[in-house]
Amino acid sequence: MKVFAFFLFAALSFSSFSQNHETMVWTELGVRGNLIKKSDWAMELNTRFNEEGVATFFPQLGINYKITKWLKPSIDYRFLVDKNKYGNYKTSHRVNVNLNFKSKVARRFYMGARVRYQYGFEQFGAPVSYNDDFDQAIRLKPSFSYDISNSVFTPTFSAEWFYNPELGENGRQFTKIRIAIGSKLELEGPHSVSFKYQLDKRFNNFASGVRHVASFSYEYKL
Repeated sequence: MKVFAFFLFAALSFSSFSQNHETMVWTELGVRGNLIKKSDWAMELNTRFNEEGVATFFPQLGINYKITKWLKPSIDYRFLVDKNKYGNYKTSHRVNVNLNFKSKVARRFYMGARVRYQYGFEQFGAPVSYNDDFDQAIRLKPSFSYDISNSVFTPTFSAEWFYNPELGENGRQFTKIRIAIGSKLELEGPHSVSFKYQLDKRFNNFASGVRHVASFSYEYKL
């Protein structure tokens, strides 16, 4: 637990680099089931709230396949409804291609990683400006978790880097880092619950400040 306390302290120190803060609450409701042998499907409904209400809303459909006990590739499709700076909602689409890794590295200690390529596109034309949450990006996300003995809590820590592979003034460089700490709840039956506190910070754009996120997730497995 001292390790996770250190990561939490580092995350809070990280947030002090900027005076401009944005606060959001993310919620996720999902259902998962078996598709064929070694393969699952998943459907999610995600809502992201800011100080003005619903900022982003998107359903997602995904499929994964277990190649080995430590490697599971997957593909996701999102239909995004996002509020722009003028207060209007616009629609777009995003496809994620993922490689998911997870392995036990010590007693009750697990290490994971996700490599994601995301491709976002609008219904009419290309986006006016680059947004690492919605447009083309390569994302690298290592994670760590610890299964506490005789406890429903499994603390987790992750860090994620966003890389813009496009050509242009802001392309071919890392654009943002995301740090998160939270826990999964080991519940009996088909229920899965998790929560986390997350910090987002864009590189080379200190005026954007730090985004603070409280995230809550519930999934039901058929």
